[in-house]
Amino acid sequence: MYKFIGLCLLMIGMSTTAYTQQKQDMNSLSSNHKILVAYFSATGTTARVAERLAKAANADLYAITPSEPYTNANLDWHDRQSRSSVEMNDPKSRPAIKNAKDNIADYDVIFLGYPIWWDLAPRVVNTFLESLDMKGQTVIPFATSGGSSITNSVATLKRTYPELNWKEGRLLNSVNDSALKEWINKLGILQ
Repeated sequence: MYKFIGLCLLMIGMSTTAYTQQKQDMNSLSSNHKILVAYFSATGTTARVAERLAKAANADLYAITPSEPYTNANLDWHDRQSRSSVEMNDPKSRPAIKNAKDNIADYDVIFLGYPIWWDLAPRVVNTFLESLDMKGQTVIPFATSGGSSITNSVATLKRTYPELNWKEGRLLNSVNDSALKEWINKLGILQ
């Protein structure tokens, strides 16, 4: 009987050690890269996705915040004089950002999130990219949209900022946590 109890205790000890080592290995995988989820969200939709992504990727979170917040009237894409319409019709428009990210060089991987506006990233995203020296950094775009794909917005960003190391982006409208984690694993950034 004592041998059986001793054997059980030994097996529990070995299992605990193996579990602890596996957990440490997983933690070291996620710490090989310092990851940032930077996002712009006008209505909260992209913010909610960004928060879930940051949690799944064990990443820091940064909101790209325009100096002047967008109102519902600013976002009325039916109104050609609305702020968003005027900005998106002017490729040189660069809305000011409230709080610049000062330690961007600390990050190896940057997820860049935004809503799709006029089949593009909003101009405030350009302001963010142009306000920092991100040359050579890995950037993974993600977006939310009511009907557009991410394809044209990513192609335009890649053409505009070829010095960045772009990875394949993804539309994350209604992706569950399991699919989100699977996408992150497929990207290979946690290895």
